[in-house]
Amino acid sequence: MSLIDREHELFLPTYKRLPIVVERAEGMYVYAADGTRYLDFLGGIAVNSVGHSHPRVIEAIETQLRRYMHVSNYFYQDAQIAFAEKLSAMTGYHKVFLTNSGTEATEGAMKLARAFGSAEGRQRIFGFTGGFHGRTYGALSIMDKPRYKDGMGPFLPETGVLPFNDVQALRDAMSHDVCAIVVEFLQGEGGVRWATQEFADAIAELREQYGFLLIGDEIQAGAGRTGDFFGFERFGIVPDIVTMAKAVGGGLPLGAILVSERLSHVWGSGQHGTTFGGNAVACAAGSAVLDLLSEGLMDHARMMGAVLLSELIGLQAEFPALVTQVRGAGAMAGMELSIPAGPLVDALLDRGIIANATSDTVIRLVPPLTFQQEHVAEVIGALRAVLADAAGN
Repeated sequence: MSLIDREHELFLPTYKRLPIVVERAEGMYVYAADGTRYLDFLGGIAVNSVGHSHPRVIEAIETQLRRYMHVSNYFYQDAQIAFAEKLSAMTGYHKVFLTNSGTEATEGAMKLARAFGSAEGRQRIFGFTGGFHGRTYGALSIMDKPRYKDGMGPFLPETGVLPFNDVQALRDAMSHDVCAIVVEFLQGEGGVRWATQEFADAIAELREQYGFLLIGDEIQAGAGRTGDFFGFERFGIVPDIVTMAKAVGGGLPLGAILVSERLSHVWGSGQHGTTFGGNAVACAAGSAVLDLLSEGLMDHARMMGAVLLSELIGLQAEFPALVTQVRGAGAMAGMELSIPAGPLVDALLDRGIIANATSDTVIRLVPPLTFQQEHVAEVIGALRAVLADAAGN
């Protein structure tokens, strides 16, 4: 029985896996057991920000492994504290709660927001169409994706979903019962779509008027992916709470909830917790990632992202009937198509390029921030070929 057949025998069929048995991964490439090399422009779904198996990350992991792997959050751990200090220095947020994942960060942020609002009877939390915050009940309650929700309700009370970038709908929904809104300022799963400046300005104005908390979801766009540490930085707005994960662990499970000073004393001892969150090995890897980001990797991502977007816009000019829009920044780009994106993603895989389809008609590219000019050329060449085939058909 093949490895793939064995997997089908054992696992619930929740993943649509690529037909690749991975042997190893290094830098920008994934190597299959059959010897095929793939250029990875999916990056573990925006996780492997410094590339696969980066030597600095491996060294940090190995050093911590030899000391200890897990002792629990009953203990003071220098690996946790060093990571949190670096994160604080890079973001300006001085209080942190460490998690394993983005969806745990979302759940914790929602709990914290409700705890903060409880004294005034505030409970309502809004998300926005196109947003993706995880697959647990809190996250699903503020998302509009039927594929993830059908048959699994009811969801949390006092939650809702508003139209993304619709200022009037946001204004109409506001009241003093609202304790928080959760916003991806650059939506990933939603098709690599930016918030508008008008929308961000309205959020800032309404927050001042109604006193709700702004939770910025930077799980996919954060940790330097856009060329800034956080995607929201371009809007001149500072969330009260930030959720992050994915890239910050360098490939290991690590996430964080960052909070403003006024929220730093909302939770007391025992009111929230995690067994594995802030694992010392993951924090050591995270510290290495933050060091690499501070040493110029974000600047590199910003520069190479401009190259990538320019080349994608060039493809839009070549294939205007197929490519309707190009969006993104840094190492996060989306190519909107007039046709389903799935078949083109499959065709890219046949040409040795790993990408994925999101929001049905968008090819999403979220490579490691370490990508270079030659990688852009390889991806653009493959995209040109599959677009030409699609145009011919």
